[in-house]
Amino acid sequence: MTEHSHSYDTLVSRNDGYIAPEVQDQLRRLRVLIAGCGIGSSFAELAVRMGIEHLKLADADTVGPHNLNRQFFSAHDIGESKVKSLAARLRAINPNAQIDEFDQFLDKDNVGKLVGEADMIFDTIDFLSLGAIIALHDEARRQQKPIITAIAVGWGGGVIYFPPGGECSFRHMCGLPETGSVDHIPYTVAFGRVMQHLAAHLDPEVVTVVARALTIMEDGTPCPASQVAPGAFAVASLAGTLVHRILAGRPVRTAPELLLADMPTALTAPGINLLD
Repeated sequence: MTEHSHSYDTLVSRNDGYIAPEVQDQLRRLRVLIAGCGIGSSFAELAVRMGIEHLKLADADTVGPHNLNRQFFSAHDIGESKVKSLAARLRAINPNAQIDEFDQFLDKDNVGKLVGEADMIFDTIDFLSLGAIIALHDEARRQQKPIITAIAVGWGGGVIYFPPGGECSFRHMCGLPETGSVDHIPYTVAFGRVMQHLAAHLDPEVVTVVARALTIMEDGTPCPASQVAPGAFAVASLAGTLVHRILAGRPVRTAPELLLADMPTALTAPGINLLD
């Protein structure tokens, strides 16, 4: 053991009281596929710090300077593979973690093996890649694997849990055909439907920003919506807490319900008077 190495028990010792020993053991053995290493990088780091030791990272994108405002990369990663850069960062946190790199975009030809090797899937694939999202969710549903879809929502984040055998599929939630290709369907249609349900629960600023992006994308022009760091961090916090509740056997809400952590709402709600 080197000067800077540590045991697993030491790494997770401060989880005591919040994560039961048997759940911590489940976390350690859990095999997680992270599909999309942009916002997914936030959950990946949280997962390793919680004690998850088996991660497969899937993405073919490279780090750009515009990613650094919210994704878990550094300036020296610019131009490098997101998967390789993130894997190095995670190994620096826990050198004993098994981090597998899949430096390709997901599609219907490769999702079968990836899903088959995972116990749980974390999906943050960009809505610009609707075909890849559908391929991943179709395969997870076929193999009866739990999948968490997460999105940054302005200053907050949202997660949707699709349990094995759940009644609601991603296709159904987005109003898409239950089978067949979706290549002919603009991604603005699927995401627009989700936003219609969300809009009444969001800060008007968020609705305006997303609506502007969807308008630009109507003719097929790529225009990822603006995102800020608190949203990315909220995604990680929500997803990590959800994973713990699932493994601990605690009640969780499932699709089509989206679990939303909205920071403006939290900050404008009545506070707790500590002098009463």
